[in-house]
Amino acid sequence: MKVRLGTTEIGLSRYIGLWTLVVVVFAIQRYQRDLLGGPTWSSLDYLRWSMIQWYTWAALAPLVFRLASRYPIQGAVRLRSLVRPLAVSVGVTLLSLLIGALISTFFEPSSFEEQVKQFLGQHFATGLLTYWSLFAIQQAQQFHAEKIHREVEASRMASELAQSRLQALKSQLQPHFLFNTLHAIATLLKEDAMSAEDMLLRLSDLLRAFLEDYDGQEISLRRELVLLDLYLGIQQMRFKDRLSTRIYIAPDTLDCAVPSLILQPIVENAIAHGIGERVGADCIEIESRREGDSLCIEVRNRNSTLEAGATAANQRAGHGVGLSNTKLRLRELYGDAGQVRLDTIWPEGVVCRIRLPFREVEDLDDAPEIMTV
Repeated sequence: MKVRLGTTEIGLSRYIGLWTLVVVVFAIQRYQRDLLGGPTWSSLDYLRWSMIQWYTWAALAPLVFRLASRYPIQGAVRLRSLVRPLAVSVGVTLLSLLIGALISTFFEPSSFEEQVKQFLGQHFATGLLTYWSLFAIQQAQQFHAEKIHREVEASRMASELAQSRLQALKSQLQPHFLFNTLHAIATLLKEDAMSAEDMLLRLSDLLRAFLEDYDGQEISLRRELVLLDLYLGIQQMRFKDRLSTRIYIAPDTLDCAVPSLILQPIVENAIAHGIGERVGADCIEIESRREGDSLCIEVRNRNSTLEAGATAANQRAGHGVGLSNTKLRLRELYGDAGQVRLDTIWPEGVVCRIRLPFREVEDLDDAPEIMTV
């Protein structure tokens, strides 16, 4: 059995034990007072008087908590706002004194009226103080509960806002990628209808895999590479022998969580700013490795350059939606632990380095095996 005090429930035995401690403390206090200034009585008398007074308040405490919740002191403390709580406190205090006086008549030779006068004279001030102490406990409890509720609500709203921003960033990539791929197919239609048809079939497979694969923000690197393989197949149909790819994946990184569709826009940039703008062949290299608590992914091409002194920040506009979107998504998901930057590599080329926390996820669906080197 439990006693409910506001939003808190306490076991009956524990509740009675706490009030028994109060009974004993005030019985000793009254005995010491009489010992110093007047006649003393037996220890059982002091214990009985204290039990009548404080067990009465133990019975009334749940009522005090309900009244404090119904008639709280809110906002600026003004006389008008105190009238009702003060009236309630006096009423409950008088009720406790009347109950105590009634119980005392069964143990004392005096009448009920005499007991009422005695309780008013000895316990009215203590009763008021007891009421307002219980009132303060209820108000502190309520303020704490409201604070926790506000913190939880603020955290929920912040999480929903972050998810909305991430979903918006993710949704930007889909039409961007689709437009670029369809443009490539339209260009190829004039040169090689059979290859264009093959590209359309690969695009259909990619869109189906992406739309049916996962609705959240993260997937395993293994599944991300499956999606990337479909995309690279489309690009190799477009550039034929001019484009080659090399993938170096550490086996212990395949089950690591990565933002879904994070590699495709980076690889798209590498192709667009390499072989897409320059003559000759190009090789796109993708590497993943674990460094301590971080997953490091690099996407390299061998046929593009950065301007002297350029950094990932001031090259963002020159590398389209892909890099800027990736930076924003990593920031939303991982804070300072998610990083992306561009660097030049010797003798020629550009590398995009991505760093994010190493955390493994479990794929529920079977995915094709990824060849690692």
